[in-house]
Amino acid sequence: MTFASIQHYGWSMKIHLIGDSTVAPGPLDDSGVAGWGAALHEYVDLPVENWAIGGATTASFVAEGRWDAALAAIESGDLVLLEFGHNDQKEPSLSAEGGYRTNLVAFVAAIRHVGARPVLLTSIERRLFTDDGTLRVSHGPYPRAVRRLAHEEGIDLIDLTVFSRWLYKKLGPEESWRLFGHSNPDDGSPDNTHFGAAGAREFAAYVAEELRAIRGLDDNSAPIGAWGTHP
Repeated sequence: MTFASIQHYGWSMKIHLIGDSTVAPGPLDDSGVAGWGAALHEYVDLPVENWAIGGATTASFVAEGRWDAALAAIESGDLVLLEFGHNDQKEPSLSAEGGYRTNLVAFVAAIRHVGARPVLLTSIERRLFTDDGTLRVSHGPYPRAVRRLAHEEGIDLIDLTVFSRWLYKKLGPEESWRLFGHSNPDDGSPDNTHFGAAGAREFAAYVAEELRAIRGLDDNSAPIGAWGTHP
């Protein structure tokens, strides 16, 4: 049985979101910041449970009891999306190939144990352009650690690091600001990490398209060539 067909057997398949502020709930009226998870429900046909919270690391999410609460709600057939890294990189004990990877492995094992399907996501790049317009790299080896784990364990991967870098470069330093649009309350500097409504929706729409592929929703569609249509 494929994951795409689970709904047809009477099960209530859900999408669970586990992560930090770039995933977390928030207002979609630009009255504050919001992760892409705040808007995902607008683009998918499944219920979304968003457990993400700002400031979370793979360790604090467990220590604060959030993982136990989420895991208790995850059921067989559910999709569980995991995106961390922004805050893990600030903790020496959570190095990319150390505590960070170890914690992700534990998440994946627990998700699989209950019959759900893990999906790993690399960290969204911070919007940090230099004066000459070069987009800096802000996550170092952390995305690579996620890619390696996905490859080694046969886990679906959504590479938000690559997508965000492509998108920021395509839009450029000025236009990409519309995805964020807020300032840090402490010093008034641009907030290049947390989305406004536009950014939350842009990334949610992309994740939703990736989930269509992961769920195989279009796999049985007839190729357009079969209709006699030429590109």
